Amino acid sequence: MKEKIILITGATNGIGKAAATEFARQGATVILTARNQQKGQEVVAEIQAKTGSAKVSLMEVDLASGESIRQMTTAFKEKYDHLNVLVNNAGGFFNERLTTPEGHEYTFGLNHLGYFQVTTQLLDLLKSTPGARIVNVASEAQRQGRIDFGNLMLKGGYSGFRAYCNSKLANIVFTNELSRRLEGTGVTANSLHPGVVKTGFGLNNSGFLNFLVKLAQPFMLTPEQGAETMIWLATSPQVEGVSGKYWAKKKELKAVPQAYDPEVGKRLWEESERLTGSQQV
Repeated sequence: MKEKIILITGATNGIGKAAATEFARQGATVILTARNQQKGQEVVAEIQAKTGSAKVSLMEVDLASGESIRQMTTAFKEKYDHLNVLVNNAGGFFNERLTTPEGHEYTFGLNHLGYFQVTTQLLDLLKSTPGARIVNVASEAQRQGRIDFGNLMLKGGYSGFRAYCNSKLANIVFTNELSRRLEGTGVTANSLHPGVVKTGFGLNNSGFLNFLVKLAQPFMLTPEQGAETMIWLATSPQVEGVSGKYWAKKKELKAVPQAYDPEVGKRLWEESERLTGSQQV
């Protein structure tokens, strides 16, 4: 990976941080994103010290904000002329219904629209880089999800669990539609379930969910174990040219039927374009 450039979102803790560390260890130029610049810089310094790599840097961005994403992707394209691997990993679970700066439901905005906007605004770089790969972190929570175009923002009957499951299904629907649109370009797009990993995920919430997460932590995977499939999809020759698949433990899984419906994929893409103002093939 010594000549490769990798951009990874949500890399200040958990599986993102573990993957970024391994990418740096393999010699790649690694760009992390973080909303909190101080925390991001601390993680960059930690990865540099652990791996001995000076090719780790930070770009500040709020991935729930369309304007912040536009600023970050513009700055990225000014600095780099190619991109070998994009890993969309940043996401979260929120008990209460919150909204993004653009007024979108926060879970959908961060977990899906963030992936969509970062990817589409960097597609020109990816398409100009031979063998580029896009890796989207989804979840087996997708099995409880449903894309309801009449209520994407869950304006009625909000449930944090429902919002999260829907967003993780959206990750897979988006990945599969992206793969269809990238046919013939040499760019691949795959999604994955990392497993149930011991990270800070879910601890931003109060009450019973926070209690359950803490209770389950001793039985969860380490971040390094959870990052294995992500790293494999980003770097392994075994999946060169493989696209439009959903993976767990380096094996292909079948998602729910809605994930493979081209009409659902096309409509979600068009809705995402409308909501973000980000229009690219």
